[in-house]
Amino acid sequence: MSAQIIDGKAIAAEIRSELAKQVAELAAQGKTPGLDVILVGEDPASKVYVRNKERTSKEIGINSTVHRLPEETTREELLGLIEKLNNDPTVHGILVQLPLPGHLDEEEVINTISPEKDVDGFHPINAGKLLIGDDDAFVACTPAGVLELVKRTGVPIQGKNVVVVGRSNIVGKPAAVLFLREHATVTVCHSRTQDLPAECRRADILIAAVGRPEMIKKEWIKPGAIVIDVGINRVDGKLVGDVDYENVKEVAGYITPVPGGVGPMTIAMLLRATVQAAARS
Repeated sequence: MSAQIIDGKAIAAEIRSELAKQVAELAAQGKTPGLDVILVGEDPASKVYVRNKERTSKEIGINSTVHRLPEETTREELLGLIEKLNNDPTVHGILVQLPLPGHLDEEEVINTISPEKDVDGFHPINAGKLLIGDDDAFVACTPAGVLELVKRTGVPIQGKNVVVVGRSNIVGKPAAVLFLREHATVTVCHSRTQDLPAECRRADILIAAVGRPEMIKKEWIKPGAIVIDVGINRVDGKLVGDVDYENVKEVAGYITPVPGGVGPMTIAMLLRATVQAAARS
């Protein structure tokens, strides 16, 4: 009995078509959502992500502007651009593509973005609002996408054991908080966790966000569990997740592939946040 594949591409396409209708309604009120993306330097993966964001924004009618800045852009130039966008009423969402070149302080840059335009959900004010359960928080896009994928399986989350492997500020921590808000019992595991396989085996819903290729093995999975693989690792020229997909899918009830699982959802959630920001403005 093989797991049901959770098709992130198809679900993201559904969300985009829902958003396209909302964008059209907002545009009819004279409010076209605007998303400005800042890309500093020549990181190849970042360039691909930004191109995808730009394309999908335009497909659903969002005004998308990409500011491509050279590697040697100074702190003053970057912060000056963010302040300008903060004050521009036609810009509803601001996203600075990470990682930044080494001479720029990521924390300072994120903190400069207006919380009302922080559609990536990384600003401390949005992170704090998420933690205290404030519904108007912008939530980091990847964990928001993870929750949406689990919800769309139709399996109730309330009361389930959710195990998150990885404790990053971008995925692990916000994912843990989101599932707590859905009344799950949440365990966060990391590199110092004792007996990680045993912790994973308790999971009704397992979220792997650790950045180690195919680390999560078949023997670690509770039969019938939902397995969401956030990892994107390049091994011998092909993309693999943090989960040993071919073997794990023999045991799991539902599983996301890599690529085509969480990735497309991250961009869909970014667009959703931009539309929300425009509607609130």
